[in-house]
Amino acid sequence: MASRGAVVRTMPRLKTVLVAAAAYVVALIFLFPYVVMLLTSLRSQDSLRDVTFWPDEWVWSNLAGFWSSGLAGNLWVTIKVAAGSTVLVLLVALPAAYYSARHRFRGRTAFLILVLITQMFQPTAMLVGIYREFYQFGLVDSIWSLILVNGGFNLAFAVWILNAYFASIPRELEEAAFIDGNGRFGALFRITMPLAMPGVITALIFTFIAAWNEFVVALTLTTTPDRQPLTVALNSFIGQYQVDWQNLFAGSVIATIPVIILFALIERKVVGGLTAGSIK
Repeated sequence: MASRGAVVRTMPRLKTVLVAAAAYVVALIFLFPYVVMLLTSLRSQDSLRDVTFWPDEWVWSNLAGFWSSGLAGNLWVTIKVAAGSTVLVLLVALPAAYYSARHRFRGRTAFLILVLITQMFQPTAMLVGIYREFYQFGLVDSIWSLILVNGGFNLAFAVWILNAYFASIPRELEEAAFIDGNGRFGALFRITMPLAMPGVITALIFTFIAAWNEFVVALTLTTTPDRQPLTVALNSFIGQYQVDWQNLFAGSVIATIPVIILFALIERKVVGGLTAGSIK
């Protein structure tokens, strides 16, 4: 009997170890390309074709050269585009998601379906129309065109995430705030918004990352090098006959660091926002 009990107690531990080991293997598979990117960015030009995994010579000047190459300005453009798109999405998605979650108005289902359908359209398939529209408004080669496009194509995801999260918050909490003397906006900002913050953070991080990584629309709408985001500026390291791999990867490493830091700071709230509405 004692041996059986020992086996029963051991099995959950073994299962936990196997699951953890599998998780680490998957994590290493996903992290391996980033490790290769970092190591390549620290190689010299002569050692790019070496078969060794670790560089024989660590050239830290490749990372330092990023700031002297003029790409720091393109990084700042990327930050402004990503931040502006995120603010625009939240300003539009928050009231739309809150109203559609709290009110059963006529056409509500059709509205949500229409919002979802817009998510199916890709900017790549609409490049000609997008370029012509912004050309007529004089917004070609402007940071505002990138903010509007990135905001528009990430709006549907934010509305659906926030709608599910607002719907998971009991109405009784707002009604109790009304009894305490709060109006609609007071109950919204004092009660509902703090509880909905994980959903807001989820919409924020996904919109920010999508705008940060966008390439095709930025390549089409911007022509001046100083006004191009970093994703487009890094393309200058790819020539017709050769590729400047170490500087290309050095810029990619620096471009990845801000997103990693942002995601690490708010990872817990992102997980909570993704599971919103799954349990009621």
